[in-house]
Amino acid sequence: MSTAHWLFGDQLGPHFLTPGEQGPGEHGPGRNAPVVIIEARSVFRRRRFHRAKAHLVLSAMRHRAAELGDRATYVRAETYREGLREAVGNGPVSVHHPTSYAALRLVRSLPGVRVLPARGFLLPHEAFGAWAAGRGGARLRQEDFYHWIRRELDVLMDGGGPAGGAWNHDRANREPPPAGARVLGAPAPYRPREDDIDERVRADLDRWEREDGIAFVGRDGPRRFPASRREALAALRRFTGHRLAAFGPYEDAVLAADPVMSHSLLSSSLNLGLLDPAECVTAAEEAWRGGRAPINSVEGFVRQIAGWREYVWQLYWYFGDDYRASNALGHCAPLPDWFLALDADAVTARCLATVLAQVRDTGYTHHIPRLMVLGSFALQRGLDPREVTDWFHRCFVDGYDWVMLPNVIGMSQYADGGRMTTKPYTSGGAYLHRMSDLCAGCAYRPTDRTGERACPYTTGYWSFAHRHRALLAGNPRTARAAHGLERLGDLDEVLRTDGRWDEGPP
Repeated sequence: MSTAHWLFGDQLGPHFLTPGEQGPGEHGPGRNAPVVIIEARSVFRRRRFHRAKAHLVLSAMRHRAAELGDRATYVRAETYREGLREAVGNGPVSVHHPTSYAALRLVRSLPGVRVLPARGFLLPHEAFGAWAAGRGGARLRQEDFYHWIRRELDVLMDGGGPAGGAWNHDRANREPPPAGARVLGAPAPYRPREDDIDERVRADLDRWEREDGIAFVGRDGPRRFPASRREALAALRRFTGHRLAAFGPYEDAVLAADPVMSHSLLSSSLNLGLLDPAECVTAAEEAWRGGRAPINSVEGFVRQIAGWREYVWQLYWYFGDDYRASNALGHCAPLPDWFLALDADAVTARCLATVLAQVRDTGYTHHIPRLMVLGSFALQRGLDPREVTDWFHRCFVDGYDWVMLPNVIGMSQYADGGRMTTKPYTSGGAYLHRMSDLCAGCAYRPTDRTGERACPYTTGYWSFAHRHRALLAGNPRTARAAHGLERLGDLDEVLRTDGRWDEGPP
């Protein structure tokens, strides 16, 4: 009988069970190997996850077990160790390389567990390591990686050059929202229908809260994201067939009444392992080559998966587990209680209140609100980057340790001092006013930095620049902001005004 194969809750697609070559070098489970799936309640005791995220993960695991039928042993236990012991006793088991350092330490500590190479990504760690070594381990910039991986995998290429004549179509993909529009008007995204499995998951979560003292944050409405391979493929087809064409121009824009716009909403399916990134990239490229989507939209989407998702995955392992302790800016403020609770009603600034409400209600908001509203708030307030990372991990349906560690520590909070990005990403209210409709009807004015209606993001921007003046002055990409402080005759008043987030104008 074949060695049993263990599937973690983010390894749920068919590519995690594709058999490897037989023999000593096999990289996959045996054909028709028994499958073990373990639902460990301790995971939910350790962190206060978003209720919608807990629902999605458990629903996806249980849907996968139902698909596999008698081939799968589904164990509900307090811990993974207990569950594995119940499933296979002292017998051998294989597992694909997990997606977090904690899970990797666990599987390596268990007797009889054979760790196979990672799946669900585009490149093996060794390939990235060789690329990084060729650059001396320094200046591992995303744009350079993106060019390399497209050549390496022949993605969106025409001969030796980029399809469409350019590697980067950002100039066409940074449009503000259409003037006066409340919604973008894109075709609606795929929405799954809940079934009996979802009903039982919701009942179990209710019981855990009622009887086991397990607490969640946020709301668990009807499930919005795929929990099965069939649903994930339907979502991919819906995006590439109906929504991809309009994706590019407005991918950085924000509309309060249209939180999804033309975004793919495929990140949770990719991160659960329901979709393979290669098939998503291929589907997008085929849409361009078939004349169904313009190059700027297709390139923007390919960049998100091959250029960013893969880059973040590789950096997570390349930088090592100590990366999570990075705190180059010395930020240590605790997260406000209202932020931890996703209490949008406690916030007056319309942009932050709107985005917090989206996260509270759905466990999702797209990349610009994450970076320029939530991340910028945390950076300007000097919140502890490790706590911020944990918050993003817990509160987003697509949040995992490997996803959020580089995204928050490196990109959002600049806590690594520039190992990943060339500058801190933050702005005053002017950027949000230009790229969104979030300032309309707000109690604050984006242009005001003092007075009763001073925008917290504008005062926060100048306060951040003042606090880290020396650092910013020494960076060519931020020197302008540091020098701009010299022209602020009202700087002392700006600094006194800074900090009004959870209260309205006096």
